[in-house]
Amino acid sequence: MTYQIDFNYANSDQIEKAICERIKKTRLLRNWSRDRLAQESGVSSRTIARLEEGAGVTFDTIIRVMIAMRIQENLLVLFPDPSIRPIEMLEMKGKERKKASKRKEDDPAPWTWGPEGK
Repeated sequence: MTYQIDFNYANSDQIEKAICERIKKTRLLRNWSRDRLAQESGVSSRTIARLEEGAGVTFDTIIRVMIAMRIQENLLVLFPDPSIRPIEMLEMKGKERKKASKRKEDDPAPWTWGPEGK
């Protein structure tokens, strides 16, 4: 059974469970045992079991497993190249952004008490 999830409404536990299920299915599709994946990735078999159960593993473990299965290039989808587009470079006059700027619309309105603030 496939774990269906809408990532727009899912919480972090649900997303973790969906990712871990996909890792498990990839392992099974390759006909690898948990022991083989553990050995290839340099983590324990118990860690692989916990990962596949969605029982909380580190990002480092997920990366190690992805490298062992040779699917680490999929991380580029998670974190696309943040380079500035050419049109943005023109707007910034060739300068590279070093820090985030505060926008006026991000500032909340000052808090007031009751109707006298109107």
